[in-house]
Amino acid sequence: MRRIETIEPFRVMQLLERAKALEAQGRHIVHLEIGEPDFPTPPPVIRAAHRQLDAGGQWYTPSTGLPELQQELSRWYMREYGVSIAPERILITPGTSGAFSLLYAVLLDAGESVLLSDPGYPCQRNFIRLAGGRPVSIPVTPQTRYHLSADLVDRHWQDGTRAAVIINPSNPTGTLIDERELARVAACCAAHGGYLISDEIYHGLTYGRSAPTALAFDERTIVVNGFSKRWAMTGWRIGWTIVPEELIDPCRRVMQNIFIAAPTLSQHAAIAALKAEEEVERMRQAYDRRRRFLLEALPELGFDVVVEPQGAFYIYAHVGRLTRDATRFCWRLLEEAGVAITPGEDFGRFRAQQHLRFSYATGLDDIQCGIRRIADFLKRAESA
Repeated sequence: MRRIETIEPFRVMQLLERAKALEAQGRHIVHLEIGEPDFPTPPPVIRAAHRQLDAGGQWYTPSTGLPELQQELSRWYMREYGVSIAPERILITPGTSGAFSLLYAVLLDAGESVLLSDPGYPCQRNFIRLAGGRPVSIPVTPQTRYHLSADLVDRHWQDGTRAAVIINPSNPTGTLIDERELARVAACCAAHGGYLISDEIYHGLTYGRSAPTALAFDERTIVVNGFSKRWAMTGWRIGWTIVPEELIDPCRRVMQNIFIAAPTLSQHAAIAALKAEEEVERMRQAYDRRRRFLLEALPELGFDVVVEPQGAFYIYAHVGRLTRDATRFCWRLLEEAGVAITPGEDFGRFRAQQHLRFSYATGLDDIQCGIRRIADFLKRAESA
């Protein structure tokens, strides 16, 4: 089989495309499917970008990133987590997707594997396959808060396994891994001679507790983060990865060839973003209000939220009381009620048809409208 034939579609994007087509026909669609902040990029970030444009700052930066941004991120890690990171270990990438593509190109030879949670972020499987690697999806349940545990990692680690990935907070479940368990997972990966890759893109968007960086438990952990979610900068395509010293030079060589460098304008804007915490906090509080509304409204409609999400902007709901086919349910809901929700099959295979994901990265008025439409849809289905 040719490699490209192993690449699965990103189904939420298919759903979004259909939703956009319905909107083009004049219908109003409530978007509870896409994980993109509805807030504009914070004004200080926009102003910084304008200043850089006016100064003529359109030239390439070093492949590993603008030194000023690396240094600012190093200071930010000390402020945010109390962790000291040498700036040269922080590699600036075109978003977190660019970071993962880079890491798997560096880490994997043909046939080597990476351990992933099922459910989990779907593009991870495809990043690994494109690098010639083999994704190993491990079913996770509410008992581990939908995260890989050290026991699961140890049980599934094989010859040729290079890393395990933790997404904390999780996409699609919004759940946080227990701090002690995160430390155990890091130790387990190290004991096997591999790496823990910690996807921390939703850090800063947590409710009731904060998420520690995995670097606090093992400095050989590889961290991936970016500006898309916390700072509402999706289209700027700017992220970073923190790697151990032995990976800096291999990563640099790959970056020189496949990226040249991350977008220069976005790197300058990112420096300003790291200082825009007041705007970030306003967004976080708005997400929390939406989260609390949905946690109350969804069970009343028959959606079961087994583990309360404490981060990101997602709720992973069990739909066994409503349907046996979550995918068909989601497509009917879009076509008949004008509400877009992501089916569980986008995130893996384990109990996928029993689950779907709600994204609350949209305004509360729209969310309330969506809940009313779902209620009406369920009433019609019940009386049919």
